[in-house]
Amino acid sequence: MSPREPLPEWPLFGMAEDVRPALRAARERGLACALATLVSVDGGGPRPPGTQMVFAPGIVAGYFSGGCVESDIADHAFACLADGEPRRLVYGEGSPWPDIRLLCGARIEIFVERVAAEDAALAELLAAEIERRPVTYVTDGYARACEPELSPWPEAAVERLYEPVPRLVVVGGDPTALAIAQLGAQAGFETTLVRPKGPQTPPPIAGVAYRREEAATAFETIGLDPWTAVAIATHDIETDHMALKAALPSRAGYVGLLGARRRLMGRLTELRADGISQAAIARLHAPIGLDIGGKAPWEVALSVIGEITALRYARASGRASTRAPAAAAGAPAGRRSRASEAAKTLTRDES
Repeated sequence: MSPREPLPEWPLFGMAEDVRPALRAARERGLACALATLVSVDGGGPRPPGTQMVFAPGIVAGYFSGGCVESDIADHAFACLADGEPRRLVYGEGSPWPDIRLLCGARIEIFVERVAAEDAALAELLAAEIERRPVTYVTDGYARACEPELSPWPEAAVERLYEPVPRLVVVGGDPTALAIAQLGAQAGFETTLVRPKGPQTPPPIAGVAYRREEAATAFETIGLDPWTAVAIATHDIETDHMALKAALPSRAGYVGLLGARRRLMGRLTELRADGISQAAIARLHAPIGLDIGGKAPWEVALSVIGEITALRYARASGRASTRAPAAAAGAPAGRRSRASEAAKTLTRDES
């Protein structure tokens, strides 16, 4: 088995939900990597099927159990890098390694494969990420394919849909808008703060892009697609209105507005007067965020990111809507959004 460095004592590598940056880093360094995919979970577990980890010299990303099996999987991953042979690893009931126990009592099965830096499927996967195209990755450990619509062949062990990285556009510049943008970036969203006529200097927040033109111009430049959420939080009626006019008819998967509930009907009336369709207006989440009972900037930010995340997973599960329409314009087939009226917070009923 190939020698390897021990995993870090603090598993910050497990904070990476999306392993594509790690795959890209390995490819750019000309390194083959071991891609491990969780293909089966029985009895419950901390991670769902489809979760992945990446291993290469100096690179590790993702997690499966929170510390129970990662080190052993790393050993098998580097052995796979050495001999090129894919592996199926079983932990829990029926495992050949009964001394490695999952604290949650689950049984998990993991498929490990070696992916060369020059692999064509890997190149397509990373190109699709840049171009924000959903693609399906299929592999049997020896042959791999990555295409927009792809059915697995009989020997395939993994079939996984990769969607574009979730994106967040925040309109505003006060502490609440800054908190939403910063928390979004920390949560893995590609985040842009839009502050029309704002300062020349960008906000000192890591991972947040900045634009200072009018919202409609910024949206056009950014490109609002079904994987993009727009959070409008300016406290300025006219700026909010212009941002809503541009965002609601777009393909954005989520549009939310910070503001008082008592003013909402007037804002909707103005949008109708400006020719925004009822279908587009019905997509609006207002007041924005889940009802967690707090009004401080970080509390509002938590409620907003929580609502966007909840809706993203609701779409993936195909649950019917109880408030918002079935799907954002142009959203992938079979995906749905869901938000309960009870989840509409009263804590932002101020502007």
